[in-house]
Amino acid sequence: MPPVWLLAFLVLAWFQKTYLPMGLGLGPVWADLLGGLLVGGGAILMGLAFAEFRRHRTTIIPHETPERLITSGIFKRSRNPIYLGDVLILSGLILYWDAVLALPLIPVFVWVLEKRFIEPEERRMRRKFLADFTSYTQQTRRWL
Repeated sequence: MPPVWLLAFLVLAWFQKTYLPMGLGLGPVWADLLGGLLVGGGAILMGLAFAEFRRHRTTIIPHETPERLITSGIFKRSRNPIYLGDVLILSGLILYWDAVLALPLIPVFVWVLEKRFIEPEERRMRRKFLADFTSYTQQTRRWL
């Protein structure tokens, strides 16, 4: 489940910040502000996506095939707003915690999400929704 992966990456970043700070820092004011904005933005994206799933009465579970293709609301802007929210939360907390050495975890986390969740989901969606999903992928980017 993606929240478990997010938690694991957050634990790694927190561990680095707590036990291996190495005297590196991003600056107290701007990193805290940007970190807070990223975490808040990620939470908002996730909330908007959850609302669309509920409105369309389809599953939010990553390894299940949804009953409906959602292309409205936040899904007009991103095919994966929940995963994008996860990445924003990880990025924001890394900045807020001043965990400079944990910054490389962000692209690794994106790679895990794509390989473990997004690509299999897209294969299932392509099989179920055929041309509708192909049209959607041509109109809406995977991340932003």
